[in-house]
Amino acid sequence: MKITAIDTIQLDPYPFLILVRVHTDTGLIGVSDTFYTGDAIRGFVHETVASYLLGKDPRTIERHWEALYARTVARWGGVGMELRALSAIDAALWDILGQSLGTPIYQLLGGLARDRIRTYNTCGGPLYGGKGGSRAGEGKGLLEDLWAQINEPEVLAQELLDEGITAMKIWPFDRFALAGDGRSISGADLRQGLEPFRRIREAVGDRMEIMLEGHGYWDITTAKKIARAVEEYRPAWLEDMVLGHDVEQIAELKGATSTPIIASEMLITRYQYRHLLERRAADIVMVDPTWAGGITESRKIVTMAESFGLPVSLHDCTGPFTLLAGVHLALSAPNAIYQEHVRAYVRGWFTDLVVESVQIVDGHILPPTGSGIGTALRPEVLERPDARVQTSRLAD
Repeated sequence: MKITAIDTIQLDPYPFLILVRVHTDTGLIGVSDTFYTGDAIRGFVHETVASYLLGKDPRTIERHWEALYARTVARWGGVGMELRALSAIDAALWDILGQSLGTPIYQLLGGLARDRIRTYNTCGGPLYGGKGGSRAGEGKGLLEDLWAQINEPEVLAQELLDEGITAMKIWPFDRFALAGDGRSISGADLRQGLEPFRRIREAVGDRMEIMLEGHGYWDITTAKKIARAVEEYRPAWLEDMVLGHDVEQIAELKGATSTPIIASEMLITRYQYRHLLERRAADIVMVDPTWAGGITESRKIVTMAESFGLPVSLHDCTGPFTLLAGVHLALSAPNAIYQEHVRAYVRGWFTDLVVESVQIVDGHILPPTGSGIGTALRPEVLERPDARVQTSRLAD
């Protein structure tokens, strides 16, 4: 088997999402996606990755990861766009491997460590992260969870509980950081940011786990202030209250609060996570499989976390293939506790892109039943008038 072509696909409504497809001479096609700097990723895939991969056997995944990382990423100091491109390509190769053997990826990772993985809803709306979306929400409406987390948090919490979802992630302090510089917060803004927590606890008590997302917007002093203030509402964790690149600050925040610290979707490769783990800066490790280095690298990070006795949670606020890549990792990892999902994505625009998405039952995601990653790109996606498709092919 050999790789004959690599596609990148970009769609106007989702400007930060880029899909990749890897074709083989057997007819098998592996698909994945990743997020952010789509044009740069497209250029890197076709200018650099394709020149290495075309003509090679897609199933020697570890060899390809090491070659691409050493030759095209680490050697030139690449840590962002290059790793996202490599991550998406890697996941697509795992998709091919699973399809070629007629088995789901989780079986290739050692089989099921559990028969389902708990999930939480990240409270973004249908257009969160896409064209026309905003961090303030689009107003009251179907699955407008970004608006609801601020304006009707108790209604949203009860609605999720009625669906069987017992954990939700919100970011009510972001608006104050975005209006300033993240280096201070007034007492009035602090009280206003705490309101969703208070209202949820008063409405549903401890039946709902509440995660606080910070998106790296705060300096360490203000992050500590927020962390201490929110403690009375017993959040499940604090996530990225400071930027992930400063492990020492993450450790400092951990020492200043009783709330568990999770870190961080902002880290990539086992080399950055090693510093986090050795410093014991986090209580929970978060990994995004199409940002951190693909399935190949993410499973190594997950295993490293296990060796430090730490649980992991798989991140996804990207696309349907990233979500499924995380599900396979979470199902096969003994120390996995959560797989994130955005219900507005899963029930919304994901259905326009893939033939099948995740199954969520009683607050848990079930194992995919198909071979490989467990879904495929809808054929009509390539025919969309807004689809920008670029292909690199093996020369005859």
